[in-house]
Amino acid sequence: MAGVLTTCWRLKTLSLPEPYFDYEACLIACARGERQALRDLYQQESARLLGVAKRIARDNALAEDIVHDVFIRIWTRAASFDPTRGSARGWIFSVTRHLALNFMRDNAREVQVSEHSEMALQALASIETSVESADPFDSRARSGRIYLCLEQLEPARRNCILHAYVDGYSHSEISQKLGAPLGTVKAWIKRSLVALRECMG
Repeated sequence: MAGVLTTCWRLKTLSLPEPYFDYEACLIACARGERQALRDLYQQESARLLGVAKRIARDNALAEDIVHDVFIRIWTRAASFDPTRGSARGWIFSVTRHLALNFMRDNAREVQVSEHSEMALQALASIETSVESADPFDSRARSGRIYLCLEQLEPARRNCILHAYVDGYSHSEISQKLGAPLGTVKAWIKRSLVALRECMG
C-alpha cells in the first residue's frame, strides 16, 4: 500500500524462526525522512553500538553521548551510504567507531593503554562488518597490515577481537558464543590487543 512506511523486518525463509533485519532498507527509509526506520535501527543495534563506544571511551556516560550522536549522524547522512562500498550494518558500525575515536582525540582523552591500545582500535576501525558472510574473518579482516596481524592470532582469539570491537558484543556474549569461560575470553582479548599493538608498531 502506497504511503506505508518501509518495513525493516522480513523473513529469509519460512523455515527460519529468526527474522532478518534489513539494515539497507532502514537506511534508505531514513534518507527519505521516515522516523520509524530510525527507531527500528535504534531498537535493533543501540545496545551493540553502546558496547563499541564503551570499549573506546572507557566511560559509560561518554559512550551514551557518542551513541546519541551516532543516531543523529545516521539520520542526517543516511543518504551518503553506498551499498557498493560495503554492508549497511558495516557502515553503521564504522560511523560509531569513527565518532568515538574522533571524540577521544578532540577531547584529549586517552584509551587505557594497559588493556586497550588506540593503535589497535584505529586499525580495527578499518575493518568492515559483514553479517552475511559465513566466514567473518575472511570478510572483515581484509585491511592491509591489520589483516596480516590478525592472521597471526589464534582463530579463537581473533574472533574474540572481531566480536568485541567490530560486532560490539560484550565479554559475556562472546563467552556464550564461543563456549569459553568468561575469564578466558577477557584474557584472550587483553593479550591479543597487546599482540596487535606490537605487530602494528
